[in-house]
Amino acid sequence: MKQLRNNVIRAGLEALYFTGAHHLLRPIFAGAGAIFMLHHVRPRRDGEFRPNRHLEVAPEFLRAMLVHLRSRDIDIVTMDESHRRLNERDFSRRFACFTFDDGYRDNRDFALPVMREFDAPFTVYVASDFAQGSGHLWWIALEIVIARASSIEVDIGGVATRLETVTPAAKQAAFDRLHDWLRGLPGSDDLAREINALCARHGVDEPAICREVCMSWDELEPFADDPLVNIGAHSVTHCNLAKQPAEIASQEMAVSRRRIEDVLQRPVAHLAYPYGDKFAAARANSASPRRPASRPR
Repeated sequence: MKQLRNNVIRAGLEALYFTGAHHLLRPIFAGAGAIFMLHHVRPRRDGEFRPNRHLEVAPEFLRAMLVHLRSRDIDIVTMDESHRRLNERDFSRRFACFTFDDGYRDNRDFALPVMREFDAPFTVYVASDFAQGSGHLWWIALEIVIARASSIEVDIGGVATRLETVTPAAKQAAFDRLHDWLRGLPGSDDLAREINALCARHGVDEPAICREVCMSWDELEPFADDPLVNIGAHSVTHCNLAKQPAEIASQEMAVSRRRIEDVLQRPVAHLAYPYGDKFAAARANSASPRRPASRPR
């Protein structure tokens, strides 16, 4: 279902582009600016089963976006500047703002060189457990489990369920079902328990995934020193804050901010709350007491 939705959206956007209708709609929908919400930037990977492909773009694609924005004379600004323009209703020039979630190493290796070509500032939202090397990137772990397996046996809602995962299509269907089930579990502990069991059953070293794909604190320090880079908070564990009790949600935000500030020795003024589910408490418990600014994943 999720893949069908993505295909429908993609087809609709392509139809707008190839018919030229996007030119007619621009005055209505262009708005004052746009925030590009990115994750991975890395060379395109081969393989039919890549269920997390929506979280990645190639460096060439990022460069093409920046070329397009510059050709349209659109300002590429920091999150602080976009906040100022929106707050002061300064819409004299259109703008774009770039953000990257989670703190992936490829942001340093592939995104930063491209952003430097265009002198384009950007913000990376770091989940502090990921930088600590102890985080759980369960959506990547799930992809690896299914990629390796010919079938998956799991208890879903008290019902023993067997999912065939031989073909790429079957793997995608299994991923969609298990992803939605895990996302829907009542607490982060429930999700961790189930993904840990899946990884143990299929020989996947889940803790190693974090260390493999995310920047450590030692890597983030020189990365954050680049004048184009700003670091924001993305919670401690990357849990769904909308599902947490207020006390836990507040702790996730406050501790994440404090850890980043302690290590990088710079203020953290922005919060991006994981998953983008509606979460009003992000304003009241913003990472900045001076300027409550939150942005969903």
